[in-house]
This record gives sequence, structure tokens and C-alpha cells, in this order.
Amino acid sequence: YLSLPTANYVLEVRTADGETVVAAYSVPLAALELEGTALTVVASGFLNPANNSNGPAFGLFVATAAGGDLLELPLYEEPQPVFARAQIIHNAADMAAGSVDVFVNGEMFVPAFDFRTATPFVDVPAEVEVTIDIAPAGAGIEGSVFDITVTFDEGETYIIIANGIVSASGYSPMEPFTVFPFAGAREAALENNETDVLVFHGATDAPTVSVWETGVGAGELFAFGYGDYAGYLSLGTLDYVLEVRTEDGQTTVAAYSAPLETLGLQGAAITVVASGFLNPANNSNGPGFGLWVALADGGGLVELPLVTNVNDVLGGIEGINIFPNPTRDRINIEAQINASSDVVIEIFNIVGKQVMRLDLGSRNEWINETIDVSFLPQGAYILNVRTSNDVITRKINVVK
Repeated sequence: YLSLPTANYVLEVRTADGETVVAAYSVPLAALELEGTALTVVASGFLNPANNSNGPAFGLFVATAAGGDLLELPLYEEPQPVFARAQIIHNAADMAAGSVDVFVNGEMFVPAFDFRTATPFVDVPAEVEVTIDIAPAGAGIEGSVFDITVTFDEGETYIIIANGIVSASGYSPMEPFTVFPFAGAREAALENNETDVLVFHGATDAPTVSVWETGVGAGELFAFGYGDYAGYLSLGTLDYVLEVRTEDGQTTVAAYSAPLETLGLQGAAITVVASGFLNPANNSNGPGFGLWVALADGGGLVELPLVTNVNDVLGGIEGINIFPNPTRDRINIEAQINASSDVVIEIFNIVGKQVMRLDLGSRNEWINETIDVSFLPQGAYILNVRTSNDVITRKINVVK
């Protein structure tokens, strides 16, 4: 007798020297709930039926204490490995983590992985525990500064962003280094005529912010804090302007050009990360804040260009009043501009389709215009007042 824990086993029948496997059999004691039982396993039949009147073939059979027909143990089939897909993005702005080695189950996975770079999407083992270690480049796994054990789901696609502070001092706040996984990632857009955009807040010293689109007038997109993902936005492949504002949406921190159309990103899925420090002086003079894009095929992140602070340039809009809002038929627009400029009024519906454009021509210091919106169905709209160097976006409501 062998007194065994009630688990699932594999029995190999080998030659006497143990070198050659004749056959392997699955013994699913746990799966068959055989805890507390006593079994007899018999080697039965012929290894060579042809030499034995074509009798029954060799196998392992089980007799239970209850008697009856013996139960044949099935031949063991080696399980085929299963995989998930994953992309890793290095967004940890701490200079001590400027270049790292990534190990998976003790083996080098990504050597010399630099800040603001991404791997392509690659296969990773699924349905088994995977241990990920991250160490400064060249330090070996013994120098690991972070490790995590995860189990990926078969067939799932992940984005994993490494973020935070490794150093013991010199950074404020001291958000600890970790990884932020996102399941349900996309390697391409769901629709060929769109661009799917995932956004991650990875700036350790930036507060909760709201993100607005002011290029085509989509308005507020979402608000999120450090470590948060904003779920995918499926956008028409146009050139956008993204404004990072305070949580209440009243103050613009910075505005960035997101030229999806110009860059030919139709049909692509991208990840935009808020990266770097709002206050480098409090963070060891590390890299400054910006929005950076990771593409599905990996490589260096692409920086979104900063749009000039529009109120500091000629043609900037310094004040605006839009009334009445809600309205039934007309909108009055009063605004002051700091220099002569051509002015355009645009109205978009909530899915980003332009429903009206009015070129007012050149204006000097003041905009004072009444716009007929009686033709619009009831609903919410985005109104842009645009000069050559500025744009102000407001939401309006039409009621009937």
C-alpha cells in the first residue's frame, strides 16, 4: 500500500532501469472524490496483443472496495500550454528606475527596459502562476526592487504599466513603485474607421484631474486620479486637442495636440499615459509632466505636443458669456478677445458631429453675436467659440 494524499496523479510505467516510459496514466483521485478509500490498481492485459491471441491490450485498472467492473485509468495527455497577451509600459519617472530588467519566473523577459518605452503585445503563460520581478538594469534578479505573482486568464489581453517611486527619498509624494494591470486591452480598434484610446494617470504628484477635448468640441471626457485608467474611448480618427484641467474643470493645467488623423492612427488602439512630474523641483528634478502615447507594436512612447497657452497669445479669448442656457431658439454670445482675429462659431452634437458652423469674419476686441439654434432637435450640444489661436468650449442645452 501507498498512503497518498487525495490529489490528481500521473503514473508512468517504465522499463526496470527507469529510462524508457512504456505508458503514462492519469489517476484523478481528487477529481473522483476518493478521499478515505482504499484502491487496488492492477496492470492488466498484454503489451503485445498480437503475440497473445490478440487479447486485451495493456492498461492500468482500478478495483474499489465496492467491487464490480474495474475502472480503466485513462492515458495521460500532456496539457498544452495556454497563453494570454500582454504589453508592459515603463512609466516610473524615478531616475533610480530609469532603466530596469524585467524577469518572468526567474528568466530575463525584457532587458534594459527604459522609462517611457513599451514592449509590443506578446504571449505570456496563462492559467498558471507567473512571478514578475523588476530590478535595476544589470543588477540581476537578486537586486529585484519589486515582485508580484499573478495568474493571467487564457485568451485575455492585458496592459501592465510600471509606475511609482523606488527611491527612499527625494520625491514628494512618495507613491510606491508597483504595476497597474488593465484587463480587456485592445491591440487594434474595434472599428476600422476609429481609433480606440485608453488613458492612464501615472503622474505621482498630480491631483485628480479632468480631461476635456476642445479641438472638435467633444467637451469633458472623464475625470480620474493617480493610478486610475479611464476606459477606452472609441473616437473618430480626427485631430484633437486634449486639455488637462483641475477636477472641477475650471482651470486648464495644459493643453495637448492629439493628431490621430495626421499620424494615420485609423484602426489603431493606443494608450495615453500622464507621465512625469507637475513639480520636478520637488521630485529630484525629474522629467516634467506630459501626455505620452504607447502604440501596440511597442517602442519609445510618443510625446503629444504641448499647445501654446492660448490666453497668452494674440487672439486669445479672455472672457465669455453665453445665454440663455437652456434655450429654445437663440443663443447670445458675448466675449472679449485680446487682439483682432477671425472668429468661428461651431456647434457639435454629443457624438461629435458638427451640426452648425458660422464664420463671423474678423472681430476686434469684442464678440457680440446672436445665433439661431431653433433648427436643432432637443438635446445637449457643444458650442465652440474659436479664434485663430484660441477656442472656448461650453455645453448648451436646447429645449422644445
